[in-house]
Amino acid sequence: YYGLDKFSLDASFRDNSYMKTWIVYDMMAYMGVPTPLCSYVDVRVNGEDWGLFLAIEEPEEAFARKNFGRDYGRLYKLDYSSLNAENADVALRYTDDAFENYHNIFRNGKFDLSNADKRRLISALKVLSTGEDLETAIYVDEVLRYYTVQVFVVNMDSYLGRIVHTYFLYEENGLLQILPRDYNLAFATYSLGMPDPINNATLYVNYPIHTPTEGEVMLNRPLYHNLMNNSTYFAKYRAYFDQLISGYFENGYFKDFVTKACTMIAPYVERDATAFCSYEDFLFRVDTIRDFCLMRAQGVREHLEKKLWDASQRTSASSFSVSARKITRQSRGLMEQLAARYSNFQELEAAMVNELIKKMVIHSPEKIGGKKHVTIEVCFIYVGKIRIPLAKPKLLTDTKTPA
Repeated sequence: YYGLDKFSLDASFRDNSYMKTWIVYDMMAYMGVPTPLCSYVDVRVNGEDWGLFLAIEEPEEAFARKNFGRDYGRLYKLDYSSLNAENADVALRYTDDAFENYHNIFRNGKFDLSNADKRRLISALKVLSTGEDLETAIYVDEVLRYYTVQVFVVNMDSYLGRIVHTYFLYEENGLLQILPRDYNLAFATYSLGMPDPINNATLYVNYPIHTPTEGEVMLNRPLYHNLMNNSTYFAKYRAYFDQLISGYFENGYFKDFVTKACTMIAPYVERDATAFCSYEDFLFRVDTIRDFCLMRAQGVREHLEKKLWDASQRTSASSFSVSARKITRQSRGLMEQLAARYSNFQELEAAMVNELIKKMVIHSPEKIGGKKHVTIEVCFIYVGKIRIPLAKPKLLTDTKTPA
């Protein structure tokens, strides 16, 4: 479909600005990271308005061919199998050479995998675990560019989060690269697995760029920790941050980008009967995410110039020079409010669907039995894609012919 294998319709769950993913993907593209295409769409089904969505390319063969050429490698859509499991494979930690110990990687392969593909990936993880000769196992420059954006947007719903998941992994000729995925809970609005989440925007706009997660977590994320232990890579990482701050924020590009996006989608939000926020709230959230990012850029600039390595160098939020007191966690979007809101309802409405469904994935049409079929996957918030069992027909208990 127009060069895509499939695309998803993102309902912008917990994002009343409708812009989190839109902004992050633009930042990733600016930094040269292979990024899915995306576009705002006004959806109608059989004449019924379904509202404004963000159509996002699902990375599959067309994406790989476009970004990596005809002889592209292997692509994985990583996620954990259980919230309570160790998920060492999703953290890209080498354990041994047994295929079964990397189940969360191989079961999420986007293409058919051979044993040679699996051995090649495990070998790359083994090299990564040593911290030596990383250029033989990692696309170092590309990964550093990815982390520059990932850390800037304070995305805890990611490889660097306490609950490791939600990213794409690309492997070609034994070299690994991490790719962007799913940013509706970026900008410090994710709290799953965080026993005492901090509701202080000032701390987040000044969030450390050199130690972007707790020590124990970082030690178990070799694709970040082992790269940063190399002084050459660390210096390049800081240089990429300077490039992002100066070329994307300080020169006025970002502010203009947000203004243009808001002007483009505002009429659709205003007339959207299925919207899960008021038009006034949408405008407020756009201002909030713009202000958060501009203050975050100031905070990062301070880290770069004053060489602030981690949060321990600050004693309290009042010691930060960049203040974000006017931004609350509620204004950025708080995920815990959802369960309480819809715990007892009588009728499913369009606005509820927008909040309860994270995205819908529309596959390319295929011909089955002489008829065209289009598969649509519905991914629910937190639950993800589930298989709904079909009801079995009831067996007749007597021999009478039904009327």
